[in-house]
Amino acid sequence: MGSRWINSPAAYALGMFAMMIPTQAFSSFYFYFYVDKLGLVVGLATIARTIFLVWDAVNQPMAGWLSDRTNTRFGRRRPWLLGAVPAYMLTFVMVFAVPPGLGEAGLFVWFLAALILIEAVATIIWVNYGALFPELFRGGPQRARASAVQQGFQIAAILIATAGSPLLYTSLGYGNMALIYALVFGVLMLVCIAGIRESEEARRGSRLSLRESFRTTLRNVPFWLHNIANSFAQTVNGLIGLIVPFYAKYVLQIPEAQVSILLASIFVSVIPLVFVWYRIARNMDPVKVWRLSLAAYAASVLPLSLAHDLATGIAAGVLVGFGLSGFLVTPPVVGSRIIDLDFEATGQRREGVYTAVSGFITRASGLISAVAFWIVGIVFGYESGDNPGPDPETAFVWLSSYIPFILLLVAFAISLFVRLDKGKEEGREA
Repeated sequence: MGSRWINSPAAYALGMFAMMIPTQAFSSFYFYFYVDKLGLVVGLATIARTIFLVWDAVNQPMAGWLSDRTNTRFGRRRPWLLGAVPAYMLTFVMVFAVPPGLGEAGLFVWFLAALILIEAVATIIWVNYGALFPELFRGGPQRARASAVQQGFQIAAILIATAGSPLLYTSLGYGNMALIYALVFGVLMLVCIAGIRESEEARRGSRLSLRESFRTTLRNVPFWLHNIANSFAQTVNGLIGLIVPFYAKYVLQIPEAQVSILLASIFVSVIPLVFVWYRIARNMDPVKVWRLSLAAYAASVLPLSLAHDLATGIAAGVLVGFGLSGFLVTPPVVGSRIIDLDFEATGQRREGVYTAVSGFITRASGLISAVAFWIVGIVFGYESGDNPGPDPETAFVWLSSYIPFILLLVAFAISLFVRLDKGKEEGREA
């Protein structure tokens, strides 16, 4: 394998592409598959999903700590990734290849077991993959470029999985769809891992105990402020994706067949725009460009309140894509700098713990999104499609534009308190 490929942004980003195809298919269709296609009652499915979300939050910090303490001649992260690849392939197929004739109790047990197993393996992959970023890429310009390439690969994978999954499961069935995605994931992820060489320096030295590792992390104020701000912005990411079908129906009043066009206006525009943000970010202080991205994201959601048909909706969607792409590129650069400063202070490289705790914090975004939807529904009387209330248009203008704007203002306000005075990074490009 060529030396230019080893530890290149493209080699690393290929892992994101590999993971996001099955991840997007899983998150978009697993609940629908079990409830609508297999007939699992919503109550049992919700219980399983709640256990899954709690397990998701609990297992991440432990996975990060174990990864940081690993010391092999192959590195700290690569052994975990290599072991998790076949396990993820099996568990992903398990989710969608359900044995026939299980009955309701058997289906619930299978569903719960599949969710717990796939989450355990996925956590190992995401924590170790994410922990590699600050180690492989040093300095603001290099990290900005790597983040831009990574996010471009991510959006491409999301588009492939979103468009391709219905074609695959309608023609081949859910089990075969899962098998195809598992094979694609396995091949691409192994190519990614082969293109990564970990730093010898990073795995040397003593390791903190579990208690000391998390105590030090909890005392890192910039880390917490950075991730709490990101959790509010992450809420907007989820909220916009959730709201688009409602926004199309009640605000733009366009047919369901055109919803995919509206979604494409946001996500397709992100791919070239992440490289615009790379050009902005590579010569700016990481915290300043992160704040700028939050401000741009806040401004970009306001035009959604002015759109009234498909054409104006597409134009507003492209603007949202600009704000979203900035938020996708800049947080990893700031987070990596925070980890660098932690290493300078402690002598320990703890990317795994930081990545895991960061994931734990951002899980709050799902709760914020649910509460926002619930409150606006109460205020405007929206209950369901059968009972949308007297003014559903205004309700979904609030949920698509004004609420995201408020959440992003909160994120921006919190970002003003993040100070990395030592963060004047070396190696800026002209």
